[in-house]
Amino acid sequence: MIKVLLVEDDKSLGLSMQSLLKQEGMEIYWSVTLKQAKEFFAVPGAQAKFDIILLDWMLPDGQGIDWLKELRATRFKTPVIMLTAKSELLDKVIGLESGADDYMTKPFEPRELLARMRVQLRKNDPQANSFQGHPEKLIKRGPLLINLENREVYFNEELVHLTKMEFDLLVLLSENPGKPFTRDEMLNKVWGFEFTPATRTIDTHVLQLRQKFGDEVIETVRGIGYRFNKNYHAKI
Repeated sequence: MIKVLLVEDDKSLGLSMQSLLKQEGMEIYWSVTLKQAKEFFAVPGAQAKFDIILLDWMLPDGQGIDWLKELRATRFKTPVIMLTAKSELLDKVIGLESGADDYMTKPFEPRELLARMRVQLRKNDPQANSFQGHPEKLIKRGPLLINLENREVYFNEELVHLTKMEFDLLVLLSENPGKPFTRDEMLNKVWGFEFTPATRTIDTHVLQLRQKFGDEVIETVRGIGYRFNKNYHAKI
């Protein structure tokens, strides 16, 4: 589970961020002062406890940026995203040059914050493909792992490139293992409209998915269409 240290004195903002990050399956440690934040680092080895820090610039008992400089002086490598109302270019430059990995100006969109956090987490740990604590955003079918948030697919732990339609079709089928879909249903749900009955679009995309993940991944249902093999979990 990803552990986040949130240092933010605005209680309204802090509560909303805490709720957002918990929904993403993360474990949150929230401090409203620098003193409280530093207490998390009082125990030897505690610096390695966090995967990322969200740090407000202006706090009741000092400036977050000064603490950040202290941390970086100890070769502290954990990603830090500065949160601040300071929007001038010079302030951003100072924040980044002081050791911040990213800089967000208040107010900001929650989803943008999550996206920027994801970027920093990946930089720090290339094996981190997603917020692993949020299972609703992942589909795991045997050797196949689909990350809905990032629109990435891994097969036997290797990233596989898919087109938009290949990805959307794979998600539709894998979310409903064993359920047959007609070609018309797939066209409506994935492409959003119906093609003429003579179209081979679905067949072509199924063939492409089979070439990438094995013939057994999608089964043909005679007289109906296709379905995701519900026993695919046994195929390696």
